Amino acid sequence: MKNLIPLFFLFLISCGNNSPNNKPVANHSSGIELVVLGIAQDAGFPQAGCEKENCQLYWEGKEERRHATSLGLIDHTSGKYWLFEATPDFKDQLHAVQKSAGTTANPSGIFLTHAHIGHYTGLMHLGHEVMGASRIPVYTMPRMKSYLQTNGPWKQLVDFGNIALQQMSAGSLVQLSENIKVTPFLVPHRDEYSETVGYRIETENKSVLFIPDINKWDIWDRSIVEEISKVDYAFLDATFYDSDELPGRDMSEIPHPFLEESIQLFKNLPASEKAKVHFIHFNHTNPLILDSPERKEVESLGFNAAFEGMEIDLD
Repeated sequence: MKNLIPLFFLFLISCGNNSPNNKPVANHSSGIELVVLGIAQDAGFPQAGCEKENCQLYWEGKEERRHATSLGLIDHTSGKYWLFEATPDFKDQLHAVQKSAGTTANPSGIFLTHAHIGHYTGLMHLGHEVMGASRIPVYTMPRMKSYLQTNGPWKQLVDFGNIALQQMSAGSLVQLSENIKVTPFLVPHRDEYSETVGYRIETENKSVLFIPDINKWDIWDRSIVEEISKVDYAFLDATFYDSDELPGRDMSEIPHPFLEESIQLFKNLPASEKAKVHFIHFNHTNPLILDSPERKEVESLGFNAAFEGMEIDLD
């Protein structure tokens, strides 16, 4: 794997050591907190059928699993929490966020970005065969709502009252509490079954940008550099490291910003802006999914690679 650019300096981020396996313990007595519940592409790590070297490390017991990308938002004062994405790793991620929140209660809501398998199929665990949940609010855009209402097995979740669909519109905020609001915005992606959104999560003092999937930064109708400038943290799509990552595959059929493209785009940002960037949604072939030299190189340039268990105080 080729280097992005030479190592110039070591950069210490405010969130501490961000090894992918580091899971710091925070004071959960009060306040609003964001927890990273997964960092992988839809299929997680290792991926089914993967016999590559990095997957072999897991099969041989030398590496831990990495779950599909998801965030947990916890209001410790009220005891409520929300999930961003319902991934195939839902049961592990639900347990993790409940443990962080200090509760066994069901989520106060689930925000979905789009209808690709790693972002909504975890809803199955809310159904008749598993949790038998009652009217969990699931926040969706119009096409996503229609998709869940009209296609099995998701339709059954609606019909049985396991989930209560909450339709959103782009740019309209959802007020979760006096101090927490969430705003969806459209991003260009492969929208076979639904539109795709990112989210802006805001508290009284902090804000977070969450874009786990987008085709390319330069075809969006917004400037990602400007959007980064408006927030305190930005969790951004870094599915693939570079254009050579999947030999034999037409990368134009699965467009994402290559990490090397994002690094090039952000390279002239001030250190304070680079420190906001947290790359996430790594394919199982992406070296940043492990504690690799490439991951350390990205960190040395002033950026961050998200890791599971990462906790961010949003007060």
